[in-house]
Amino acid sequence: MSTVVETVAALRAGELVILPTDTVYGLCGPESEDAARRIAELKGRPADQPIALLFADVATALERAPGLERAARLLPGPFTLIVGTLGIRVPELPPAAAEAVRAVGAVLATSANLHGGPAPRRLEDVPYKIRAACAAEIDAGELPGVPSTVIDLGGPEPRILREGAVPAAETLRLLN
Repeated sequence: MSTVVETVAALRAGELVILPTDTVYGLCGPESEDAARRIAELKGRPADQPIALLFADVATALERAPGLERAARLLPGPFTLIVGTLGIRVPELPPAAAEAVRAVGAVLATSANLHGGPAPRRLEDVPYKIRAACAAEIDAGELPGVPSTVIDLGGPEPRILREGAVPAAETLRLLN
C-alpha cells in the first residue's frame, strides 16, 4: 500500500497508479496521451476506446467540462457522464484517493481489470500484470464491485450507454 504522498509523486512523474473509487478499483494515470496509451496497452483494450477523466470534486469537474451542468446533481456518485468526447467521473472517493486526485487536479481512469475481465472489488482482485506496472496503489478494502453507470449527455435527451451501479430507470428518474 502506498501513501498519498507516494501516489501523488508517482502521478506527477507520469506513472500509473491504482486508486479505489465508489464502485471498483481504478487504473489511473496523469492527463497525457502517453498515459492513455499505456493504460490501453496494459488493459489489452483498443487504443481508441475513451478513458474517463476523474475528478475529486464537482466544482473542478464543472470548470473543466462545459455541458456537465445538466447532470451535476448526480455528482458525486457512481456515474460516468459523456460530454462531447469526454467521459467525466466524480465518484465519492475514499479519503486518501480523494486527497491524491485533488493534489493533481484530475486523473485518467478506467477499471483496473484486463479488457472484458471482472471488475476488481478488492485490491487483490486487480490482475498481477496491472499491479506490477503501477508505481503506487491505495487500498480501501472491499468496494461494491459494480462499475459506474455511463450516461451520454450529447443529445437532446440523456441516453444510458451502460447500466452499472445505478439502474437505468433510476438514473433517468434522477435526471428529470
